[in-house]
Amino acid sequence: MSQQVANPEQTGQINEHDAISRILQLYMDGSAKGDANQLKEAFHPDARMFGSLDGERVDVPIQTLIKMTAQGPADTAGRYRGRIISVMQVADAAMAAVALDGFWGTVSFVDFLSLAKIDGRWVIVNKTFAHTGGKPPPA
Repeated sequence: MSQQVANPEQTGQINEHDAISRILQLYMDGSAKGDANQLKEAFHPDARMFGSLDGERVDVPIQTLIKMTAQGPADTAGRYRGRIISVMQVADAAMAAVALDGFWGTVSFVDFLSLAKIDGRWVIVNKTFAHTGGKPPPA
C-alpha cells in the first residue's frame, strides 16, 4: 500500500479557499446580526457597494452599508440564510457569489464580491448585489 503525499500547491489552494470562505462567512454573519465589527473585518475600508433595491440604486461606500446594517440587521424574523455559491481565486485576487434569503424576513439577494489579499489577509473590496425577491420593509 503506497502512501500519497499532499501536493503543496493543492494544500495552498485549499488554505486560500478556506481563508476566503471565512471572510465570506464573517460578512454573512455580520449582516445577520448587525455586527459592525464583523463587517469591518470582512471589508476593506475603501470598499464600495453597488446595486438596486426595489428599483432604487444603492451605490454607496461600504461604511454606509456597515452603518445601515448595524441599525437594521438582516435576521429580523429568524429566517435569514446565507450560503456561498462559488469562489474563484487566482493568486491574490478572488471573486465569490453568495445567496442571501430571508433578509429582513422576506427579501433575497445574490451578491457578487471581489476580494483581494492585502498584507497577507483576504478582504472584500467590492460588493455588487442583485435584489432577487421579496419586498423590503418601509424605511
